[in-house]
Amino acid sequence: MISFVVPAYNEERDLSATLRAIHGAGSLTGEPYEVVVADDASTDQTAEVATAHGTSVVRVAHRQISATRNAGARATGGNLLVFVDVDTLVTPAVVLGALRAVRRGAVDGGCGFRFDGHVPVYARVLLPFVLGAYRVLGLASVCFLFCTRPAFDAVGGFDEDVLADEEAWMSRALARVGRFVVLRERVVTSERKLRTYSPGELLRAIRTGTTRRRSASDDRTCLELWYGERRPDPTPRTPSPR
Repeated sequence: MISFVVPAYNEERDLSATLRAIHGAGSLTGEPYEVVVADDASTDQTAEVATAHGTSVVRVAHRQISATRNAGARATGGNLLVFVDVDTLVTPAVVLGALRAVRRGAVDGGCGFRFDGHVPVYARVLLPFVLGAYRVLGLASVCFLFCTRPAFDAVGGFDEDVLADEEAWMSRALARVGRFVVLRERVVTSERKLRTYSPGELLRAIRTGTTRRRSASDDRTCLELWYGERRPDPTPRTPSPR
């Protein structure tokens, strides 16, 4: 069985589209599947939206992304875990790609992504280099990661001392267990943070996230990209052509 895990905090606005995409992809695989939303102390209607889409809800109050992902995973029963961020739309192609990779001996992996909507010029220029670097380094993208249950258990799940960029840390850990692949198929993810944060803020956040652990500092003022409240989007979102 495929187990989709979606961590969420105050995501009533975007969650419906994410769950519709997961159900659409899961139903086309020919495999049994389940979807679990790990609701991390939401104060809006996140849990109600999830339930309305026939999704199981695990309520936690960690406000820590690695712990929330782990809580969702431990509430599932599938042998293939697929972690999907709430602002990301999976496709049947990418889920089938993950299944093929596992059947061919991979134990974990990620995929490419594209942004849906208006993307600043600097991001359009840098994105090919970023995706190339992730592929060369063998890292899952920030919005989609899959692994087998034995691989997840072997590394003890996501490292809960990691406050951000937990997919990169998890990719490195999983690569020590077995073959890690980066699929050529892509998911579609939100570009909102590219517009609401400056390039300098994004670079500082990424540098902090890839180097900081709880043992070094639990100061989240440097991690607003992950733990801050939503900033108003200065540009209305207009979906890009498919």
